[in-house]
Amino acid sequence: MPISKEKMKLYPKNWKEISKNIIAKAGNKCEFCGAENHKPHPITKSKVILTVAHLDHNPANCDDNNLKALCQRCHLRYDAEQHKINAQITRDKKNKTLKLFI
Repeated sequence: MPISKEKMKLYPKNWKEISKNIIAKAGNKCEFCGAENHKPHPITKSKVILTVAHLDHNPANCDDNNLKALCQRCHLRYDAEQHKINAQITRDKKNKTLKLFI
C-alpha cells in the first residue's frame, strides 16, 4: 500500500533510496518468508511487491537494524496489531464526532 501524503511527511526525504537499499541488501526477497520480489508468492500465488517495514513503527527511525524488506503478507501480519490500534483510534474519533450531533 502506498504511503499517504500526510504520513509521507514523517519519512526522511531520501526514503525511496533507503528502501531500495534495504530491499537490495535482502537479496530482493522477503526477510521473513523468503518470497521473491515480482514473482508469485509461494503461499498466496499473488505477485510479490516487497516493501520496507519499520520494526518499531516509527517512520523517522531509518536505522538499518529497524528496517526489513517484507512481502505484502508478512508486512500486514507484522503490522496487524498496529492496524488494530489505529482502527480503534479512528472509531473513537468518529464516535466522539457523532456524539456531538446526537
